[in-house]
Amino acid sequence: MPNRESFSTPFSGNAVAVLGLGPMGRALAGALLAAGHCVTVWNRTPGRDTELLALGARRAGSAAEAVAEAPLVLLCVRDQPAARAVLAAAGEALRGRTVVNATSITPEDARADAADATARGHRLLDAAILTPTPTIGRPEGTLLLSGDPEAFAAHEPTLRALGTVRHVGTDPGRAAAFDAALLDLFWTTVHGWVHALALARAEGLSGAELVPYAQGLSQLLPPLIRDYAARADERRHPGDRSSVSSAEAGLAHVAHTARARGLDTTVLDAALAVTRRAVEAGHGADGVSALVELLARQEP
Repeated sequence: MPNRESFSTPFSGNAVAVLGLGPMGRALAGALLAAGHCVTVWNRTPGRDTELLALGARRAGSAAEAVAEAPLVLLCVRDQPAARAVLAAAGEALRGRTVVNATSITPEDARADAADATARGHRLLDAAILTPTPTIGRPEGTLLLSGDPEAFAAHEPTLRALGTVRHVGTDPGRAAAFDAALLDLFWTTVHGWVHALALARAEGLSGAELVPYAQGLSQLLPPLIRDYAARADERRHPGDRSSVSSAEAGLAHVAHTARARGLDTTVLDAALAVTRRAVEAGHGADGVSALVELLARQEP
């Protein structure tokens, strides 16, 4: 087990290595270069660093070479197997460094990676990037990081070149948990919108006609998000505004209309099945937020 001193580094705090040059990796490297950092880049597939080299980045021939002079390493690749492969390729060269893993991984993977990093003599912070590539390097760019608070404090000034950064806890899996929960909201919302567009088209309505009314609905979401979050935290779900039974009726209506036009209703049917199960369990008069308890397998 490495001691605390083994994490100290003799390197310039201005040097950063970026491993992985997909769209997000290139955005991260570009923001660091714009902020005046010395950036070394490496990618498993060559040819993605041309623009970064023109901006002053240095190309490394291997992952180990890339991290050799950098106290801070940003890793941003496709998935957990790719991340593990890159870390293995860097090997002993990572000793004494701090790795910020911005790859989308599960909370369990983040915790396992942090334990492995400690055993191998480097520190690891897990990062969830909540905003798209055009926001990176700007205040609206949002990154959540979790793990070793000392590692975060040491590199926070550099990380702020990427946007607004927040440390959300010492548990290495917390950033990944935020990421998964927010992506759950985002992608189910996106699915709802594209399904609505398909249903509108089937009934002869254009997307442009639907837009102003859909945008009106979006204004209802901020207070609903706050209210449901409070109810979920308190495990209190009054049906004073809307009930599980009313949600069942609404979903059944939409699913019936969509099926009549030959649309795929797989996601609607799944949501309807969960809602009906709650009604059958005696929660029809509860507020819709009570579905949290059913989905968590902890019925109210």
